[in-house]
Amino acid sequence: MSIESFNSELEFDASRVKTKVIIETSFSKEIRILLSKGQIMKEHKTPFPILIHILEGEIMLGVNGTIHNMRSGEIIALDGNVPHDLTAKENSIVRLSLSKHDKVERLKDVLES
Repeated sequence: MSIESFNSELEFDASRVKTKVIIETSFSKEIRILLSKGQIMKEHKTPFPILIHILEGEIMLGVNGTIHNMRSGEIIALDGNVPHDLTAKENSIVRLSLSKHDKVERLKDVLES
């Protein structure tokens, strides 16, 4: 058993999106994404289903070319291989739930390219 927090050590960085694996379980990887206002995660996709949960703030989530305004408390499930992108309308804390079979390095590759 492990108890962790998505709300500790919050340090937004205007020069880059920050990610941190908060907890890894037998079935998922729970990742915190800190997006400063205006930051973008370009279009990408994952081979496995994901959950995107807005813990704080507001983002524009593009899914297959349709923009969804998502606010604090909202959550969306996406199947694998669905193109999506994120743009922060304000400083935002996003919880990303990845399959245990997915690789965190893939997320880092999206941010660095």
